[in-house]
Amino acid sequence: MPIHDQSYRRYAGPRNEPGSAWLVIAKAGIRSLLARKLFLVVMLAAWGQFFVRAVMFYLSANFPTMNVLAPSVETFRQFFDIQEIFVLFVTVYVGSGLIANDRRSNALQIYLSKPLSRAEYVAGKLGILGFFLLMVTLAPALALLLIEVMFTASLAFLLDNLFLLPAITLYALMEVSLASFTMLALSSLSTSARYTAMLYAGALFFTATVFAILRGATASSMLAWLSLRANVEQIGDVIFRLPPRFESPWLISVLVVALLIGLSALVLDRRVRGVEVVT
Repeated sequence: MPIHDQSYRRYAGPRNEPGSAWLVIAKAGIRSLLARKLFLVVMLAAWGQFFVRAVMFYLSANFPTMNVLAPSVETFRQFFDIQEIFVLFVTVYVGSGLIANDRRSNALQIYLSKPLSRAEYVAGKLGILGFFLLMVTLAPALALLLIEVMFTASLAFLLDNLFLLPAITLYALMEVSLASFTMLALSSLSTSARYTAMLYAGALFFTATVFAILRGATASSMLAWLSLRANVEQIGDVIFRLPPRFESPWLISVLVVALLIGLSALVLDRRVRGVEVVT
């Protein structure tokens, strides 16, 4: 019987580029969610406002008597205000169990026992939530801008309001970053997706309620920075070059948002731990 050499042999198969492992996590998570019919219904509903406004843009472009429906900078700002409810739904539905479920099933240790760093793991989870949040904020807003150009067959509105392109992008990225980092940080603190969802929604509603009570008691909106949503709205008004809706300095809102994202990143760094393999 021949004896085959079983000594060590170098791996000769394909190799992935370092730092690309997060894409595997993101793609797997996105595919998993797209296979859920209920989630697809939520995403379709999130695009409902786009279709309604597209019809309004068409009517204003083709019927002179319907000029009242013509788009403006306020139109795009209001679009994001209305989309807030879907940002909440998607954040809770997608993000509440992204890390909590892994901690409950002890999958986190399995993930990090592979040649996968904590940063790549977190980036993959952020990629899942960020992708779907951008699909209900940035994507339909930019599509609306394109629809306006197509229906009017003119670049006049876009050229007159060229700042809308960076404004839409910046606002969407700010809103998505805050929601994604905050939700993942809360998810890393628990092993229950349901508890994480309640904690996130509770934080939004509690801070909004506190601000509303203080606003009524003081007859002033100087304490708007206490509300998570008010901070986003205040920054949004400034980004879209509109008068801020609250008396609170918008720079304080920027500081609060930056601190929340930084604190969330710190929590993720402390809570997402396992056996890291250095290669």
